[in-house]
Amino acid sequence: MADRRNLPGLPRLLRQALLGSALVAACTVSDRTGPNTDITNLVITPSSVALATSQSVQLRAKGQTTSGGTRDVQVSWSATGGTIDASGLYTADTTVGDFDITATLDSPHLTAAAKVHVRGSLRQLVLVPAQATVGTDAEVQFAAYGLTANGDSVDVSPAFTATGGTVTAGGLYTAPHTGGSDQVIATAVVGKNGQTVADTSAITITVPVASVAVTPSSASIAVNATVQLTATPKDAGGNPLTGRIVTWATGNGGIATVDGSGVVTGVAAGTATITATSEGQSGTSAITVTAGTTGGDVVFVGAGDISDCGNNNDEATAQLLDNIAGTVYTLGDNAYSSGTATEFSQCYDPTWGRHKARTRPAPGNHDYSTSGAAPYYAYFGSNAGPSGLGYYSFDLGDWHIVSLNSEVSMSVGSAQETWLRADLAASTKQCTLAYWHKPRFSSGTDHGSLSAAQPLWQALYDHHAEIVLGGHEHNYERFAPQTPTGIADPANGIREFVVGTGGESHYNDLGTPLPNSEVFNGTTFGVLELTLGAGTYSWQFVPVAGQSFTDSGSGTCH
Repeated sequence: MADRRNLPGLPRLLRQALLGSALVAACTVSDRTGPNTDITNLVITPSSVALATSQSVQLRAKGQTTSGGTRDVQVSWSATGGTIDASGLYTADTTVGDFDITATLDSPHLTAAAKVHVRGSLRQLVLVPAQATVGTDAEVQFAAYGLTANGDSVDVSPAFTATGGTVTAGGLYTAPHTGGSDQVIATAVVGKNGQTVADTSAITITVPVASVAVTPSSASIAVNATVQLTATPKDAGGNPLTGRIVTWATGNGGIATVDGSGVVTGVAAGTATITATSEGQSGTSAITVTAGTTGGDVVFVGAGDISDCGNNNDEATAQLLDNIAGTVYTLGDNAYSSGTATEFSQCYDPTWGRHKARTRPAPGNHDYSTSGAAPYYAYFGSNAGPSGLGYYSFDLGDWHIVSLNSEVSMSVGSAQETWLRADLAASTKQCTLAYWHKPRFSSGTDHGSLSAAQPLWQALYDHHAEIVLGGHEHNYERFAPQTPTGIADPANGIREFVVGTGGESHYNDLGTPLPNSEVFNGTTFGVLELTLGAGTYSWQFVPVAGQSFTDSGSGTCH
């Protein structure tokens, strides 16, 4: 402090000013001698934090010193939401949102801020991925996080379980050895009341393709002629797999070409290998192309009364088709018992369905058990002719083929009978074959002969048709050529085959054989293979494996 005795000559006002200045200097020096003299900045740790409602966190204020270090300091605390005590213990209340925490140091006067985010309570568990498609024995890593009521995502520690495969505590899922569907489930317990939240992921397990079977495995066609090949991907156990992508290729495009659906066309005389590939596995068919043009013998093969999910007989007859080239026909009652979409997809499609691309069907009464036979028309598409009619025609080699519908009117003057006569009149082919479900003639006692079909038979007889095929009776029967009224007529009559042997069941119901009935069998499943040539035909009934009945013969066109 200034000594007044050294200022005797100064004016009074100047002496007072100097004295005041000395007093101020004395206070500043006094402050610098306090405990916080070396503090230059104030910080809060942690500087930001996320809490659940009612959760607490301990905050601390530290001063940064001139020497570059830090140390705890005594501060006062305030918060814009929640509460904070003198020690810095912050407690969130039930209000969610973002809040500011302030620490204030009095001397020197410094402040610091921290952020608190208060989230809502956990309301939902989210498992990722939400769904997955994997092969057998494959692995998928799953993870889970929580969502709060206000949309915040938070870490959780869930428990994982699986309904089929296995899953580790860390969420690594391993698929089982067989195909099908599975689920992974994540579960977490949250909240003071132990609330359980969970989420589920759906898993589709696909069986890998182990082999591809191509049918027929070999075929001979003329130049410009075609043959339909069918590829069937199979698993390691030899079971057919559906829904797999198949690509086609030819080893010699100069001999034969193949399109995306497996239709092979002869280009020049020689041999070509056609390859079908699915998921890296392949199968082949050897195609021999002979010199000449279209025409020559063609194969027309099939049966009626086919698929029932209650047995595997249709698979046995489908395996016969696997080894027979040509066009496939069906004689109605394709999918039992009501021709529903489910029955077509689950009963028919896994067996005869693998030949759908080369199939020309006819409808039956069981197909019409579902209104309008809508699933039948939807399943076969354009191969069944105009949707809803059930009758159509096409040429096959040197033959004119007519598929008719015994489930709609067949009477004289009906739309179908009128169409049939016009269609036959327009045909330029010498040989004609027709087929439908309910036979005009049958020696079976379960259904027997259908006189209502006589107008169709009459139209065919008038135009010199050779063959009529039918089903409905679950047996096999062959008739000699006869008139529409059942009188033998070897010169102009029509030969009828009843082939209700596709696999649904046996009737074995022979009554008194009708006139002109030549062969009857009620105990054998199988298909009738017709070879149609220029002015000729031959037939062979092919039984399923393990059965021995057969029938064969030949004839000529009118």
